[in-house]
Amino acid sequence: MAAVLRRSPVSRGIVGTMRKVSTHAGCRGRGQRTDARALLAAATEPGGAHSRRKRQVFSMTLLSFQIGIFFTAVLYCSVEGKRDPITYCGACRAMVDELLYEIRKVSPSKTIDVGSFRINPDGTQVQNKVPLVKSEVYLTEVLEGICEKMDDYSLYIDPNTKEKTFKRFAPRDNDPFITDDFNNFQFNPSDSNPLKYACERVVEENDEEIISLVTKDTKDFAEKLCNEVVGFCKDIPHTEL
Repeated sequence: MAAVLRRSPVSRGIVGTMRKVSTHAGCRGRGQRTDARALLAAATEPGGAHSRRKRQVFSMTLLSFQIGIFFTAVLYCSVEGKRDPITYCGACRAMVDELLYEIRKVSPSKTIDVGSFRINPDGTQVQNKVPLVKSEVYLTEVLEGICEKMDDYSLYIDPNTKEKTFKRFAPRDNDPFITDDFNNFQFNPSDSNPLKYACERVVEENDEEIISLVTKDTKDFAEKLCNEVVGFCKDIPHTEL
């Protein structure tokens, strides 16, 4: 399912539609309710070419469509309502860790031209230089593939406290491979990756807030995002990844 809802224009449209429908169904979501009666009124407007029989068929089709959407919304709300705090908190912190790592790899001196709405007297557009790592273009590109890094994480159980967290087990670049406590990781034998799915939901629903926090040089970025913005880590002890 995670592969279906990646950050593509199609997936954004699907998720946006589901949020609108879930609002109509009574669960948490954004958007406005869709008034299907307007569609029916347009189809049966006096003077149209629709016969009585065609209007009846259209009404039945519309009713079936509404019922299907309603049950889909109920299923969507049910799935979204079962977000495991440990998984979603781990996904948020891991995403931040990977994002900051990618930013650190870029030289602070690298800049990019960003256009403004001001126009010079000669008719040319004003261009402003901003650090590359704080540009929306760069950050959006990084966020597009950030959740693929979740394959390098797994559930870790502290041998002493039995606390469950998600930690990175795969080394980066020339980092040494973990050997001492590797047995304390629990790997998912199935093809699904709940951490990656949770990461995609966090990014999909909060991409603007993530970019804003980075561009503002927000201190305690992970705590601000994961505790205050998305709220998944409010009751989860902080553990360094």
